[in-house]
Amino acid sequence: MQELEYPFDSEYILKKSKRIKKQLLEEGKATVKKKIAVLGGSTTHDIIRVLDIFLLNQGIEAEFYESEYAQYWQDIMFDNAELVAFAPDLIYIHTSNRNITDYPAVGDSAEQVEVLLTEQYKHFEVMWEKAAEVYHCPIIQNNFEYPFYRLLGNQDAVYLQGRISFLNRMNEKFYQYARDHANFYINDINYMASAYGLDKWADPFYWHMYKYAMCMQAIPEFAFNVSNIIKAIFGKNKKSLVLDLDNTLWGGIVGDDGVENLEIGQETSMGQVYSEFQKYIKAQKDIGVMLNVNSKNEYDNAIAGLNHPDGNLKPEDFILIKANWEPKSKNIVEIADEMNILPDSLVFVDDNPAEREIIKAQVPGVAVPEIGTPEQYIRVLDHSGFFEVTSVSEDDRKRNEMYKANIQRQQQQQSFGDYREYLLSLQMQGTIKAFEPIYMARIAQLSNKSNQFNLTTRRYTQSDIEQFAADDNYITRYGKLEDKFGDNGVVSVVLGRKDMAEKMLHLELWLMSCRVLKRDMEFAMMDSMVEACKECGITKILGYYYPTAKNAMVKEFYALQGFTKIAEDAEGNTTWQFDIPENYEKKNTVIAVNE
Repeated sequence: MQELEYPFDSEYILKKSKRIKKQLLEEGKATVKKKIAVLGGSTTHDIIRVLDIFLLNQGIEAEFYESEYAQYWQDIMFDNAELVAFAPDLIYIHTSNRNITDYPAVGDSAEQVEVLLTEQYKHFEVMWEKAAEVYHCPIIQNNFEYPFYRLLGNQDAVYLQGRISFLNRMNEKFYQYARDHANFYINDINYMASAYGLDKWADPFYWHMYKYAMCMQAIPEFAFNVSNIIKAIFGKNKKSLVLDLDNTLWGGIVGDDGVENLEIGQETSMGQVYSEFQKYIKAQKDIGVMLNVNSKNEYDNAIAGLNHPDGNLKPEDFILIKANWEPKSKNIVEIADEMNILPDSLVFVDDNPAEREIIKAQVPGVAVPEIGTPEQYIRVLDHSGFFEVTSVSEDDRKRNEMYKANIQRQQQQQSFGDYREYLLSLQMQGTIKAFEPIYMARIAQLSNKSNQFNLTTRRYTQSDIEQFAADDNYITRYGKLEDKFGDNGVVSVVLGRKDMAEKMLHLELWLMSCRVLKRDMEFAMMDSMVEACKECGITKILGYYYPTAKNAMVKEFYALQGFTKIAEDAEGNTTWQFDIPENYEKKNTVIAVNE
């Protein structure tokens, strides 16, 4: 919904939240349901009201538990029965500098300040530890924003006794905890307050009148920021930028003005703006964002523009470059198809409002930000949170190269008449093993991101994955795949629950990255699961398929693996059974597997 895309009208959202929610529910955008506990050190009702619609717009229908005012600590530490029964999928702890109960006095010694700092920090740490132990779900915790006054003036950040110094040190302790603990995330309200304007954000009227930690008008931006963390945790991030060229990555029109007259580089103020934007875009690759081009241009002109000596982005930084005179709507659909991802994974960036409107109208699901003037491009994309980071894996850092290698594989396939000979030519090497600590984050990420090849549609947090790995009642497998073009990383995950009384394995999760479709990795994973079942005396495997709008491609997947359909309900949910033969013949014949 355009009204909820950054930059948005906060006053409008506050006034029309009920109407907006009704419209979103009617549109049926939500594909995931989650239970979210909001534990507040200040008033949270309006935060929840606005957070609700932002999450709906991002595909998450939330059910909320809200603590009583300032009972965030008590609810966790004393096992509030209502919260325990609620069994949240995520806990968000909304505290602020108003919840610091004791600050240093000017006359305190360094030792006294240190004791006070430890006491205040431990108040939070024991709560996080208890929450993780009881609820086994992701936790989002605010850091601390700066106070609205400085008793020591500019030295407030210097002297240990200053409140700014104290809060900075508290924040660093929070950050260290986040670095050391998976499934714990910081909501950076210190940055939010600074970007909004601290004097407006911290208007004391709203605290003393309503016990809000911020002014009412800041709530939509604040809730939007929280929603971005939540949707990232639950796999709703976008995956790729699709970029126009002329007047988007540089000033001018390369076909008309010539490469030598483009505005890019340090010679003009606008050239510097575009140069900074290109650096920002290029840096996205480091967090796993895939880059593509969609431009109305002659291909050779586009390549010449990208090879500008002062440009930061070069042709090799992009996976696909669609530079032609076809409609951009056609190009963007082709980009999604060739990358084997859905259009709703794409963010289209174009300075031309007419082109943006065409994409909105003709390719539903693609995010199309109103990027404004060139000086605003970075701020709009950055604040939009399309690619909110919750972790950065080695696979993320190599994602562009992985997808470029996939394009090379597709090109090589076209030169083979026999598909099996093509697969053998790839010289594929697979690694299939039980879940290991080094890959827990990637396995959780896959379970939340995979939509098309996801048979049961279940989503798991890293904490869930770690529990399955440690539970002898489960068989777990992850699969990595590499070939002569490069390493694809972890691309497949299978999770089965044992029923030893029936000598049966229930497949609760089977998913695979679409970039390795039809490469026989699914057969290799099946072979490994069968071997694991035989080792522990299991004779039957039950597989389940739950249809969604996105996973129709795997509707008959179990049939290809030799399963027999034994049940189907009115919604199309199916159950399949595989009786393991004594002399099971491996299905994978093209991947050399290391187990």
